[in-house]
Amino acid sequence: MKMSTRVLLVFVVSVISSSCIGVLGGNLFDDLHCTWGNGRSKILNNGQLLNVMLDKVSGSGFESNDKYLFARIDMQIKLVAGNSAGTVTAFFLSSQGKGHDEIDFEFLGNVSGQPYTVHTNVFCDGEGKREQQFHLWFDPTADFHKYSILWSPHHIVWLVDETPIREYKNMESKGIPFPKDQAMKLYSSLWNADDWATRGGLIKTDWSKAPFKASFKEFRAEKYKCDWSRGYASCSPPSKSIFSFWTSPDVLFKSLTNGAMGKLNWVKNNYMIYNYCKDWKRFPNGLPKECQYSN
Repeated sequence: MKMSTRVLLVFVVSVISSSCIGVLGGNLFDDLHCTWGNGRSKILNNGQLLNVMLDKVSGSGFESNDKYLFARIDMQIKLVAGNSAGTVTAFFLSSQGKGHDEIDFEFLGNVSGQPYTVHTNVFCDGEGKREQQFHLWFDPTADFHKYSILWSPHHIVWLVDETPIREYKNMESKGIPFPKDQAMKLYSSLWNADDWATRGGLIKTDWSKAPFKASFKEFRAEKYKCDWSRGYASCSPPSKSIFSFWTSPDVLFKSLTNGAMGKLNWVKNNYMIYNYCKDWKRFPNGLPKECQYSN
């Protein structure tokens, strides 16, 4: 999977072509700004809606105004409808630089009537290769759905409409890297990746269907409260109301409840289509170390 191509696209193209069309004063303007696409990113409805578009000339994208070091990020997204083969709608946290950390949601388009592929990944100090992929149990193009990344000192959780689909635990005590030292911004983009996105690149983008559009609304970011003099382990979430899938409010929100674990296993059993921890062909010399403890 060519994740480095997308990262380079976001960080380099944003410098070359930054523009955002809209009327100042809406809440999305308070938190986000368009970074590239020469006007293909548009904030509308007094800041209540953000569209990104892709045509044969260019894609487009936006990023958060703020950086986060442990947070929960929520956004309502409606994905490209119809024949979206070859397109990727990305929604991810990332730091900058060669040894960057990153937490990915990427939505890989497909031909009409086929399911989207939800691609997740974690980069630690520039190293990824921790992909899990899923199909969804609904049509993500028919309406908006909430996609969330929760990044705490203890684990990372990906959620769809409050259903956890993946958990990546902090296992540094076992010598496994975990992103915890680099603040990240939120980035999002719609771009062409028909060299790999749909059936490994076998199905190309149908430009007669362009322009392609994905829509975003209701951005929310909840930062953890951290006493950095005591280290990152002192961090606690800012609000209990958004952690309904956690244990009792007296703990530091380190674990999923039994009910949430049941939902996570339901997703794995019914909708997971790729797990790097099962890919012996890709790792002939042995699976990554974390696969011994979590799959």
